[in-house]
Amino acid sequence: METEDPVNYKYMGRSFNDLSINDDSTAFSDCNSDRSGEFPSASSQNRRLLLACANSENSDELIRQLVSDLDSCSIDEQKQAALELRLLAKNKPENRIKIAKAGAIRPLISLISSSDPYLQENGVTAILNLSLCDENKELIASSGAIKPLVRALRTGTSTAKENAACALLRLSQVEENKVAIGRSGAIPLLVNLLENGGFRGKKDASTALYSLCTVKENKIRAVEAGIMRPLVELMADFGSNMVDKSAFVMSVLVPVPEAKTALVEEGGIPVLVEIIEVGSQRQKEIAAAILLQICEDSVLFRTMVSREGAIPPLVALSQSGTNRAKQKAETLIELLRQPRSGNAAARHSDVSV
Repeated sequence: METEDPVNYKYMGRSFNDLSINDDSTAFSDCNSDRSGEFPSASSQNRRLLLACANSENSDELIRQLVSDLDSCSIDEQKQAALELRLLAKNKPENRIKIAKAGAIRPLISLISSSDPYLQENGVTAILNLSLCDENKELIASSGAIKPLVRALRTGTSTAKENAACALLRLSQVEENKVAIGRSGAIPLLVNLLENGGFRGKKDASTALYSLCTVKENKIRAVEAGIMRPLVELMADFGSNMVDKSAFVMSVLVPVPEAKTALVEEGGIPVLVEIIEVGSQRQKEIAAAILLQICEDSVLFRTMVSREGAIPPLVALSQSGTNRAKQKAETLIELLRQPRSGNAAARHSDVSV
């Protein structure tokens, strides 16, 4: 597996080893357990679940029974068992290990392929909640969860799709799973969710793509799936609350030449320049970092950025931004002002990935 190293950029004696910005963690609110409500009424099952959450001995006994019910011939019993396991894993972290050790993972994975949308949704979400425990991630992947989760991403309800994206994100936090997830067909489906999902779907898809696209072959898959169009559209919409997220995803893609070309073709340069003019300090910095990467080895792209009027807002950023933002802005200004010659560019810049 080929994972991209940070970009090491040197220009005119100045060197910095990361074109991203210091803290991307707040750009992505992590995919956590499902946000469903509890049982709607105080049924016997509801009381049983609440008792189990409060009493560890009862929870052990209940978990064993629920895992057994997953293999029931009754669809209703399967639905109830999957729902209760989903909520047990959601509400009490220690239950996640207990449920996995009780043998729930394989039967839950089988439910993800169910033609019943409710059963599929609860299977997906139970697996998501179990994947919140680091100890379970490898077992979930090795038990064959990736392909069924990708299928749910294609055919499930909107909630199933969102939670499948989150579950794939969790599994992608084990480096060895990133290629397997990419090769399973997840990337185009995540791009589709990014483009056509609701706000939560877009957020979950962007977070999963950001994680998966640290692997070069997944970057290529994302570009081939048409990711640049929705990323540019989301970056241009300051009311979408997706500017930061989409910019961070773009920042991990642009080291790939195909991504740079696609960004320009989709009208990304004017959007990035506008962000440097009117965005937040963090948005300005990441936009400058992206422009620096697309300009570093292309005279044509530098000319396009200059003609878009980038230098005045970059000068302002070099005077008022954070230290890292100032450095990026100053470096990009120098790059844009150098002679329009490929040979001159080669003399003054050294980029390695």
